[in-house]
Amino acid sequence: MSVEQNIRLARTSLTTGPTLHYAQQGDRSGEAIIFLHGYSDSWFSFSRVLPLLSPEYHAFALTQRGHGDSDKPQCCYTPEDFAADVDAFMDAVGIEEATVVGASTGALFAQRVALSYPHHVSRLVLVGAQTPANEANEAVMGLQEEVRALEDPVPPEFVRAFQEGTIHQPVPQEFLDTVVSESLKLPARVWRDYLEGAVLSIDHDYVLALGEIDVPTLILWGEQDPLFPREEQERLAAAIPGATLKVYPETGHAVHWDRPEWVVRDLEEFMRETRPA
Repeated sequence: MSVEQNIRLARTSLTTGPTLHYAQQGDRSGEAIIFLHGYSDSWFSFSRVLPLLSPEYHAFALTQRGHGDSDKPQCCYTPEDFAADVDAFMDAVGIEEATVVGASTGALFAQRVALSYPHHVSRLVLVGAQTPANEANEAVMGLQEEVRALEDPVPPEFVRAFQEGTIHQPVPQEFLDTVVSESLKLPARVWRDYLEGAVLSIDHDYVLALGEIDVPTLILWGEQDPLFPREEQERLAAAIPGATLKVYPETGHAVHWDRPEWVVRDLEEFMRETRPA
């Protein structure tokens, strides 16, 4: 795996139990940004974004529990568990407040962080966001059937097809190969437990709770997203007070893979525009 020279890799143990692997870069005294990846990914999911980000920011890309080179506990894999890990991580590395950027299921965890630990969150950026309405989504239900049938070792063909289905624009082959190799670090039980705990068990009352989010929120969505349709993104934007939805043309589910330059442009502009006077 090639790593940009300014990206530093580290591990830290959390009070919630697991030890997490993470990447960081930028000015240690700068505004903090925490990136949360989606299903089966790792910090490497943001490897196309980090090199484009201004060094004035102190960026962290976490590898969440069960994924990549982080610990893979037997339990538990709910949005509350992942949010608690983010809270514990910020305490562990001494970050008081951050812009939290979540992609796909990571966007769901970002929302949960903002609701459960609002003192830690200055802004939210939700990229290709999972929303509470996706239980009836045919693509998600089809994935559920495949995941429930998985056994170790997880077939590389399944993982590659899963990851290729999230992109619409060409990405470097080396990048995609590394994404697949990172996803292959998940045992079958984590694929299953994550899907059941983080994707399929969301209470619809959760939509009502989103009205309690009280930070500037930007939602980035690709119009060719096969997993989470536009109406769900519009519902999400309507539920979070003052949220802005930006739609990218000819872009798939993995917006930050298809359009890293656009994501960084809009993230940095959003941070500048919402910086306290």
